[in-house]
Amino acid sequence: MPLTKLQFKPGVNRETTSYSNEGGWFDCDKVRFRFGYPEKIGGWEKYSPTYFLGSCRALHPWIGLDGSRYIGVGTHLKYYINEGGGYNDITPIRLTTAAGDVTFTASSNQLGADVAIDASVIVLASTSGFPNSGRIKVDNEIITYSGISGNDLTGCVRGQNSTTAATHTSGTVVNCATLIVNDVAHGALQYDFVTYSGATSLGGQVTADILNQEYQITGIIDNDNYQIEAREVAAIVSITGTNGLNPTYVFADSSDSANGGASTVGAYQINTGLDTSITGTGWGAGTWSRGAWGSASSITTSGQQLRIWSHDNFGEDLLTCVRDGNIYYWDKTSGLGSRAVALSSLAGANATPTIAKQILISDQDRHIIAFGCDPENDIGTQDPLLIRFSSQESLTEWNSTPTNSAGDLRLSDGSEIVMALETRQQVLVFTDVSLHAMQYLGPPFTFGISSISENITVAGPLAAAAVEDNVFWMGREEFYVYGGAVQRIPCTVRDYVFDDINTGQFGKVTAATNTAYTEVWWFYPSSSSDECDRYVVFNYQQQIWYYGTLERTKWVDRGIDSYPISASTDHALYYQEIGFDDGSVNPPAGISAYIESSQVDITDGEHFMFIRRMIPDMTFRNSSNPTPTAVMTLEVRNYPGANYTNATNSSIVKTASVPVEQFTNNVNLRLRGRSMAFKIASTDTGVAWRLGSPRVEVRPDGRR
Repeated sequence: MPLTKLQFKPGVNRETTSYSNEGGWFDCDKVRFRFGYPEKIGGWEKYSPTYFLGSCRALHPWIGLDGSRYIGVGTHLKYYINEGGGYNDITPIRLTTAAGDVTFTASSNQLGADVAIDASVIVLASTSGFPNSGRIKVDNEIITYSGISGNDLTGCVRGQNSTTAATHTSGTVVNCATLIVNDVAHGALQYDFVTYSGATSLGGQVTADILNQEYQITGIIDNDNYQIEAREVAAIVSITGTNGLNPTYVFADSSDSANGGASTVGAYQINTGLDTSITGTGWGAGTWSRGAWGSASSITTSGQQLRIWSHDNFGEDLLTCVRDGNIYYWDKTSGLGSRAVALSSLAGANATPTIAKQILISDQDRHIIAFGCDPENDIGTQDPLLIRFSSQESLTEWNSTPTNSAGDLRLSDGSEIVMALETRQQVLVFTDVSLHAMQYLGPPFTFGISSISENITVAGPLAAAAVEDNVFWMGREEFYVYGGAVQRIPCTVRDYVFDDINTGQFGKVTAATNTAYTEVWWFYPSSSSDECDRYVVFNYQQQIWYYGTLERTKWVDRGIDSYPISASTDHALYYQEIGFDDGSVNPPAGISAYIESSQVDITDGEHFMFIRRMIPDMTFRNSSNPTPTAVMTLEVRNYPGANYTNATNSSIVKTASVPVEQFTNNVNLRLRGRSMAFKIASTDTGVAWRLGSPRVEVRPDGRR
């Protein structure tokens, strides 16, 4: 009987129907192509066993002059430097109070009325002096609540003894972990961080050591008061886990009646940002203080309120910038125990920008460049289209004079600068509607800028990546490449991606390169998610596309490390393309990877055909599993629009501890239909596979 070779065009095509894409691949997950053939992608394992707080959208690896390896990690809550696997918090301080400006009050711990507790609600006859959120301890039960409606603590998360309803009589002591902090005009936001020093005991359970540590603010009461939750002494980084903070709470009692003394000092870190984009029109939308008071504001680009950091090295030191915020400097010689400080606070700072969308340092000429910043004659007022640069080799000299190379440029197209990206020869600057090239000219002009393209879009401030003299980026409806001229990239999965993307979270789209496999990846949130849970890949060498599911918020290519490094939604960093398994769990789990073809006519015409046998062609080279397996599935249809029949047959293809060229010889089947689809999948640990050209044996049925 004749053997039919199953050969498919490389890449995935979702722009046509499955039947019209005969001879191609139609669906996949965690599969890539090399030399035209599909294979399972590499696995991942944790970079370090510790976690960071917040959603990470900025990673920057570099090496100090002494050989120390660092990774800058910017989240919507903090900025860390990871060194040796540990996270060192260098988040800048925005305000340090005078001694005595901060006082504490333990929440009401004696209720003068009955307390009724059932499976979901605590009912109080009186809520006087009780905070509207926090944690309370009734007898042996710890209860977390998020708000009070009337006299009910609703939204409770019950702890111990949660299945037993109880009624506590008048006078029952209810211990509360929530402390009310008074600091006039504190300027803090919910989820901000503050470190106290100089405080004395409240007189009971809340000792001085408990007060004198870093806290996250759990609620804002008004401009002068907020609340924290007392906990046992522990560094924030030591109680940070995959679900955020995991402290051991301390519950005040009736003895905690003092206020912490007259020497308490509060050191407030810069306000935290949002981990989601907010779009809309009207008062309160967009960046604060833009336009006349009360005027409407229309958000036309994503990421204006999403916390995104930009960062670059000045030698072995680090410059960071909060998008639409200040620029900060971390001095490596001060050590990992020191925090970044505002660039404008350095000695000799002259006309330094205090608000910008992004910063970078031009490698060839050593200028610090700030994009979408405040002009030197109006410090503090942001111009979203202004570009300023410092004098060459200077951190602090930004005032342009005839004797230095500081200066500025202003773009004329668009409403704001979305992002900038350095290439080998120039800096590309994206606005919301155009692309510009910024080049070093030397004195007296220093830099010049020219328009490259108009009527283009970019999805967000992280959506472009440079590789091999080309820049690739995702727009709002298509993909682009620039290599001397802007071109739209033909995309065979375009509708699949843009029909299922959360357009309200375009600012989270992040581009990444994986040069070992000549790939550009884009991670994006699907329409049913607010966080990046999908990816699409363009292989620029083979000019093909494929996609899959993977929760990653940032990715940097291999460089100072041998593997790419990514940040996940579980608040951990991972080495990518290492091993073959999912290392986010212990022990590692198998990766579910598959690829499925479009329909293939078994023979020409309308004849039914029998499939009697399949000869696999695949390799399990480098698998760590001694008996690697994959499942091959043939599915048959009688008509293009019909369901696959129940004649689907799967067979396990195996290799043992033998040369990888030896496979299962053949698999006997008994299928009948006019067309078929082919699928290969694997879920076991330690499995690496690559598909070749399987063959099937068919014979005519003779019927139509």
